[in-house]
Amino acid sequence: MTFVVTEPCIKCKYTDCVEVCPVDCFYEGPNFLVISPEECIDCALCAPECPVDAIMEEEDVPADQQDFIQLNAELAQQWPNIATKKPSLPDAKQWDMITPKKHLLER
Repeated sequence: MTFVVTEPCIKCKYTDCVEVCPVDCFYEGPNFLVISPEECIDCALCAPECPVDAIMEEEDVPADQQDFIQLNAELAQQWPNIATKKPSLPDAKQWDMITPKKHLLER
């Protein structure tokens, strides 16, 4: 099993999670992070670090978020790796609890 970044991360992009990842399996897009399912070792260190609860085990992804499983796999092959914490997006706090926002995902 692997961990998946879901919709709450869009337009927030907190990077607390990447700092604790022992295998550097996070990849960074303009306003979203993804986890490579091929690299994730299912250690569960990242999930509690996410301030918006956007990271969950693949088997726990809700039905309305299932497309994020494939999206993480696809975008992890396209985006650059991120292994160190960076500041969140400037207006992240404004987007913390807003849904839906998948249409705002920038590739």
